[in-house]
Amino acid sequence: MNSDRIILGIDPGTNIMGYGVIHIKQKKMELLSLGTINMSKIDDHHIKLKNIFESTVQLIELYKPDDMAIEAPFFGKNVQSMLKLGRAQGVAIAAALHRNIPITEYAPKKIKQSITGNGNASKEQVSAMLQSLLVFQNIPNSLDATDGLAAAVCHYFQKNSAGEKKVYSGWESFIVANPKRKIN
Repeated sequence: MNSDRIILGIDPGTNIMGYGVIHIKQKKMELLSLGTINMSKIDDHHIKLKNIFESTVQLIELYKPDDMAIEAPFFGKNVQSMLKLGRAQGVAIAAALHRNIPITEYAPKKIKQSITGNGNASKEQVSAMLQSLLVFQNIPNSLDATDGLAAAVCHYFQKNSAGEKKVYSGWESFIVANPKRKIN
């Protein structure tokens, strides 16, 4: 991953959409923005979708991200809720595509695993770890904001680790590269 990048993370929702924006410079993360778009007072679902699209485009125009990471919908028991969430996610993706921003989708468990080391971590645990990693004081009122931020940080971790993985052709090359790991 290029060492100077801006990543927009989105936690899609039809009532509250969380987002976080990070700047990666020389392999260091800096928090640019963290917040939510509240649509709970809007009754018409189609107007909510329009609001998601417009808000995502505004974030893209303001921060000019190189990538967008978005949390994938999880399978729940309420089919109608899943359909609405899928639409919200699709509209946010369409907004990024409209501005030629590459999108990567991450499962909620993958995001939690990437941030905390535990795929079953609570939203509070994810938020606390992000506060520790990015050193920010102002805790958002909604954990949806830190969920959006978590998607961005997860994307950085995934892309950064993929580019730096060491590949060994066999045990001999591993031992040469790691002499202290050899047991005599």
